[in-house]
Amino acid sequence: MISAQEKTNATRFVLITVCAYSMGFGIIMPVLPELIVELEGVSLSEATLIGGLIASAYAVFQFLMGPLVGNLGDRFGRRPVFLLSLAGFSIDFLLMGFAPSILWLFIGRSIAGGLGAIFGPANAVMADISEAKDRAKGFGLVGAAFGIGFMIGPAIGGLLGEYGTRTPFFVASAMAAMTFVYGWFWFPETMAEESRRSFSWRRANPIGALLALRQLPGVLGIALIQVVSDTHR
Repeated sequence: MISAQEKTNATRFVLITVCAYSMGFGIIMPVLPELIVELEGVSLSEATLIGGLIASAYAVFQFLMGPLVGNLGDRFGRRPVFLLSLAGFSIDFLLMGFAPSILWLFIGRSIAGGLGAIFGPANAVMADISEAKDRAKGFGLVGAAFGIGFMIGPAIGGLLGEYGTRTPFFVASAMAAMTFVYGWFWFPETMAEESRRSFSWRRANPIGALLALRQLPGVLGIALIQVVSDTHR
C-alpha cells in the first residue's frame, strides 16, 4: 500500500509524462516540412505531404504498440515501463535531431509512436492509486494532460523553429530526459505484486485488445464512435 505522498508523486509524474508525450507529437510538426526540404530538396508542398505520412507512422505505431505496452505494465509493473519508454523517447528524438536522411525521420517517428503508447499504463496508474469513486476523475486528468500538451506542442515547436529546424527535436529529447530523471527519483511503483498477471500475446496486440472489448457491454460501441469522431475532426 503506497502512502498519500507517493500517490501525489505518482499523479504528478503521470500527468507530466502524458503532457510531455503529447507535446512531443506536436512540437516538431511546424518544422518538419522545412527539414524535409533541407534533406530531400523537394518542394514545400511535397514536403508537407511527406510530413503527413511521417505523422501517420507515429499514429499507426502508437495504435499497434498500445496493447503491448499495457501488457508489459501488467506483467512487470508501471514504473519500469514508464522509465524505459521515457529513456527511449529521449534517445530517439536526439537521433532524429541529427537525422541525415528522411528515412531516419520515418524510423524515428515510428519508434517514438511505439514508445509513446503509454496512455493505457497512465490510466492504469490512476486506477491503481484511486478509489473506485475517484477513478473517473483520474482518467479525466490524464485526458486533460494529453489535450494541454497537444495544444501547446505545435506552438512551442513554431517558436523553437526560429532557432533552426532541428532545435525542436533536441528540446523534445531534453524534455523527455528531464521527465525520466524526475520519475527515477519520485515515481513509485503503484501496482501491487499480487495484482500482476502473466504476459499474454493474445492480449498484447490490437486485434486481441479489440476482441477483449466485446466482454464489456457498450464499450466497443463507444470506442468505435470515438474513432469515427476523431477521423472526421
